[in-house]
Amino acid sequence: MTDVLPDRLCVDPDSPFHDADLLAKGIGVRFKGEDKTNVEEYCVSESWVRLAVGNRVDRRGKALTVKLQGPVEPYIKGE
Repeated sequence: MTDVLPDRLCVDPDSPFHDADLLAKGIGVRFKGEDKTNVEEYCVSESWVRLAVGNRVDRRGKALTVKLQGPVEPYIKGE
């Protein structure tokens, strides 16, 4: 069974692009041909990812991120 992954997905529950059921299945993201484990959010159509910067958090407790441009390939782990 192949699920269609959304164009944009975010791990932050406050985001309108958050999908807890899909994230529970285990989503992997390949960015510029490399598997990334620290992806906070991605957008395939706009070709960008937001990566967490270490263990740093802002004053609201959200992870600090950096936005990088490049080819994004999301996939379901184990398929």
